[in-house]
Amino acid sequence: MLDRQDSDLQSDLSGGYAMPSRIRGLSGKLLWLTIAFVMLAEILIFAPSVATMRQRWLQDRLNTAAAASVVIDGLQPLELPRGVQDAALATTGTKAIVLRKDGTSQLLAVTEMPNEVDAAFDLAEYSEFGSIRDALYTLFFGGDRLLRVYGPIAEASDVTVEIVIDEAPLRKAMLGYARNILVVSLIISVITAFLMFLAINRVMIMPVRRLARSMQSFAENPEDRTRVLPATDGNDEIAVAGRHLSRMQEQLQKTLRQQKTLADLGLAVSKINHDMRNILASAQLMSDRLVDVDDPLVKSFAPKLLRTIDRAVGYTSEVLSYGQTSEAEPRRRRFLLSELCQEVRDLLHLSPETGIEFVDSVGTDIEVDADSEQLFRVVHNICRNAVQALSGFTPEEPEHTRRITVSAQRTGSVVAIIIDDTGPGMPRKARENLFTAFRGSARSGGTGLGLAIARELVIAHGGTIALVEKPGPGTMFRVEIPDRPVALDDWRARA
Repeated sequence: MLDRQDSDLQSDLSGGYAMPSRIRGLSGKLLWLTIAFVMLAEILIFAPSVATMRQRWLQDRLNTAAAASVVIDGLQPLELPRGVQDAALATTGTKAIVLRKDGTSQLLAVTEMPNEVDAAFDLAEYSEFGSIRDALYTLFFGGDRLLRVYGPIAEASDVTVEIVIDEAPLRKAMLGYARNILVVSLIISVITAFLMFLAINRVMIMPVRRLARSMQSFAENPEDRTRVLPATDGNDEIAVAGRHLSRMQEQLQKTLRQQKTLADLGLAVSKINHDMRNILASAQLMSDRLVDVDDPLVKSFAPKLLRTIDRAVGYTSEVLSYGQTSEAEPRRRRFLLSELCQEVRDLLHLSPETGIEFVDSVGTDIEVDADSEQLFRVVHNICRNAVQALSGFTPEEPEHTRRITVSAQRTGSVVAIIIDDTGPGMPRKARENLFTAFRGSARSGGTGLGLAIARELVIAHGGTIALVEKPGPGTMFRVEIPDRPVALDDWRARA
C-alpha cells in the first residue's frame, strides 16, 4: 500500500499528469468548492428574486384590470353585456374586477361570484419578509387557492382596484421563473468556477507543484547541486517560500558537505589517536624510570612530564571512546560501590603534595546494579574533572580545603551517587553546554568529552546525571542508577 501511495505521489508530481488527476487534486477540490459556493450564493438571492417576480406578476394583473376598469367605468350607467364582461375578464386573467372609489364598491365584471377567497394581499402595504414568505409558500405548496388582490390605481389616488384570481397560473409562472434561475445559476457557477480554476491553477497550483517536485528531487539526492530550486523573483507568498526553500536546500547541502568532511576528519583523527596512544603509552613507561634518577634537574622535571603524558593519554582515550558509534550494552551485575570508589581513588594518584583531599563517604554495604566498568568510567571522569579544577584553583582564604567527596545512598531501587568538590565551580558557558562534546569543557583546552561520555553511559543504564545547585563554592553532580526490573521468573526464584 505504501508503494502504491509513493507511485501516486510521483505521478502527481510528474510533469505530464492527465486532467482527471488534476481534478482529483487540490485544483479539482477548488473547482468543486467554487461551484458549490456560487450555487449557495444563488440560493441566497433566489428567495428575494422569486418574491419580486411574484409581486410584479400580481401588479401586472392589477394594472391590466385597472385599465379595463377605467374604460368600463366610463361607460356607466350602461350595463355591459355578458360577452364584453367575459372578454374583459379573460384579457386580465381574473374572475372578478371590483372598483372602489368615493367610499363605494362597484362590481364591474364577474364570471361567477365566489363564496369566499383563500387569501388576500394588499400590494400597497406589502413587506419584504411577507412577500418572501408568501412567494415560497406559493412555489412549494400553492396552486389551488383563490386569491384576492387589491391596490390603488395610482400612487396618490384613492381609487382602488380589486381582482380575484386563481393561484395556478401564478405558480406555473413562478416555477418557470425558478427553472430559468436554476439553469442560469448553474451556467454562471460552472463558468465562474472554470475561470477561477484556470487562474488559481496558473497562479498558485503550478508554483506549488514546482516546489513539491523540487523537494522530491532534492530528497532523492541532496548532494546534487543541480537539484537546488532556482530562486524566482516576486513578492507573493509562494515566491517568498520558494526563495526560502532554495536557501534551505543550499544550507543543507553545505551542512552535508561539512558533516562529510568532519566524518572523514574524525576517522583520520581516530586512526592517528590510536597510534598516538600506543606511542604515549611507551613514553609513559620510559618516563616512569626517570623518577629513579638521582639527578636533581631530572627529578624537578619528571613529575611535570609524567602529568603531561598522563593528560595526553587521557585525551586520546576520550577521543577514541567518543568516536565510537555507540557504547556497548551494559553488562549489569550487583557489586559493592565502595570497591569501585577505592579504584577511582587509586587511579587518581592524589599524593599529599597535590593538596587535594579525596573523601570516600560511600557505605560499605551499598550495592549497585550496574556495569562496573562503565560506572567506573562515569565516576572517574567526573572525579578527574574535579581534580583538574582543583589543581589550578587558588582559594582566597588560606584555610580553604580543596576536597573531593564521594557519597552514595539507596532509596528503594535507586542508588544516588553524589560527587562534590570545593573548587571554583562551573562557569556559565560550561553550564549551558554541560553535556555537549567539544563545547562543555570548564577549562581552557578541554574537550568536554568526559561529561558527554558519562551522560551516554548513565542513560544506557536508564539513569540520570545532573548538576546540582549548592549554596557554597564548588561543583556537585548527582548520578542516579536504578536497579533492573525484576523479571517474573527471578521473582519466583527469590521467593
